[in-house]
Amino acid sequence: MNHFYVYILECANSSFYTGITNNIQNRINQHNGLEKGGAKYTRANGPVKLIYKEKHPTKSDAMKREWEIKQMSRSDKILLINK
Repeated sequence: MNHFYVYILECANSSFYTGITNNIQNRINQHNGLEKGGAKYTRANGPVKLIYKEKHPTKSDAMKREWEIKQMSRSDKILLINK
């Protein structure tokens, strides 16, 4: 069964980046420019490090949760990360 993950990265400038993937390590490598792909934002503000992840059974579930997290304030994201 293929799972999807919602993840939060911390960029070198201390900002957060939230995304979804089915392969965490590959996606982090992309964000850090080690492999082709990755978001323009993280390439410009890297390196990044993984600070939070959640596993979801479907891509749809992960996308809904990603949207919820992106609506959170920075302080709410910090509370989530420190749970």
